[in-house]
Amino acid sequence: MDSWRIMNSGPQPAALNMAVDEALLAVMPRWQQPVFRLYGWSEPAATFGYFQKYAEVAQRTALRPLVRRPTGGGIVPHDADWTYSLAFPAGHAWHELKAVESYQRVHEWIQAAFARLSVATELAPVSRHTAPGACFEGYEKSDVLWHGRKIAGAAQRRNQLGLLIQGSVQPPPVGLARAEWERALCAVAAERWPMAWREAPGEAEFDAQVAALIREKYSRAEYNQKR
Repeated sequence: MDSWRIMNSGPQPAALNMAVDEALLAVMPRWQQPVFRLYGWSEPAATFGYFQKYAEVAQRTALRPLVRRPTGGGIVPHDADWTYSLAFPAGHAWHELKAVESYQRVHEWIQAAFARLSVATELAPVSRHTAPGACFEGYEKSDVLWHGRKIAGAAQRRNQLGLLIQGSVQPPPVGLARAEWERALCAVAAERWPMAWREAPGEAEFDAQVAALIREKYSRAEYNQKR
């Protein structure tokens, strides 16, 4: 049975959130276990895809700070959204999937968690773009839709270290508590895959890597505006 670590970071600054996610991918060769991280935002912010141009992003959103993600995709507004990340080591079954397959799988998981709580959603059968470069304007195939509106999207980075998925859920206005949804996610995962949850332990080496990424990368305008 696969053991997955779970990490609940709570609300954090944007630079720290991106640093933790990158550090999770970097630590995969050593930990050799999937990590599911749940987190929020201590301030309104926006993240944008690794390959996007900063000047174009800055014109598209008034949210600040703007922080470049370690994954691709478009502009994602963060404030009251429910955000998560997943990291898998190289060679894991999720890492071996094609990008479209892992994208669909993670959103089927989210859809099933909503269904468990009697919230009906669907996966987008095709892509429909209304404003290219903005994640929640229009949708990609396999995004999660509620009444035709996109409520969940994700971005990925797959390399020799492993697979990192960063996802955002704009919760539908149905009075659902985030904690209920998180518990449903964990229950669905335990039913769908041969896995068991373990609390992620604190580790000084990992914390030091996160601090270095904040200091040297995600809090620096030179990095976020590099293209």
